Amino acid sequence: MELRHLRYFIAVAEEGSLLHAAERRLHTSQPSLSRQIRDLELELGVKLLERKARGIELTAAGRVFLDHARLALMQIEVACEAARNTERPHKPGFGLGFLPGQEVIWLAEALRILREEASDVDVTITTKSSPELANALMQGEIDIALLRREKRTAGLDFKLLVKEPLVAILPSRHRLARHKTIRPEDICREDFISTARAAPVLKTVIEEYAAKIGIKLKQIYDAETLSGGMSLVASTGGFTLLPSYVQNALIPSVVARPLYGEVPTIDLVMGYNKSNTSPLLKKFLLRADELAAHGPRLHGIRSAQSKA
Repeated sequence: MELRHLRYFIAVAEEGSLLHAAERRLHTSQPSLSRQIRDLELELGVKLLERKARGIELTAAGRVFLDHARLALMQIEVACEAARNTERPHKPGFGLGFLPGQEVIWLAEALRILREEASDVDVTITTKSSPELANALMQGEIDIALLRREKRTAGLDFKLLVKEPLVAILPSRHRLARHKTIRPEDICREDFISTARAAPVLKTVIEEYAAKIGIKLKQIYDAETLSGGMSLVASTGGFTLLPSYVQNALIPSVVARPLYGEVPTIDLVMGYNKSNTSPLLKKFLLRADELAAHGPRLHGIRSAQSKA
């Protein structure tokens, strides 16, 4: 078994498609990728993937193997980086990851805490989708990420920072945009823009909300990014549901409106790798409550420590 077999399998599992994994992630042909996966299954003696009408699904063995494959690659990457660091002048480094737009709320306070703990720390900032941030944590590429509580995050732990209410994003000229709040019975008549590709946890929250209040959303598009979702809202006249923090990055042709009644929320968590032995990470985690209290207070969001 070679490392490329693990990388290929992980790419297919995360993309849910041999074609997408081959074209978007691995830059190889689908037939070649299929052969690599078959070779891996033959060597293991178990079937890892099943082809379905809508793409690829993991078998029970595949789900177990995926977590171990991610850990194996992460450990190799950490070992390689440790070897490289022996040739570099020592300077403490720390990697922070944010969802696009969240750094506006949280970065200043995070930097203040880091500078107080280590004034000479070399901080790097990464902005990615939540699944990508989770992967970066597992690979040891960053130390802390503000993300969603993703599934299948082997070796990661999370601390709740805030429960973010969802808001309706509408075209600024939409008939519902003049309302102060949006009723569920009104939005169920409108075309819905999903952002499930970029935010699977958000998709689950929205589905549970719709089921709870007894409405069915008429999905017409699935955007690849949250900003792409807003652009589709503007161009199609539909709507989407997004966490309230996106109000910091609205495009001019859309508006945000709160939902009427019981409002769904999505958890924003601080994620880190439990195998990360960085002394600065331990100090930062001890001051997580400061971060949780500061950002929401400035932006009118209920913090994890607030009462419901």
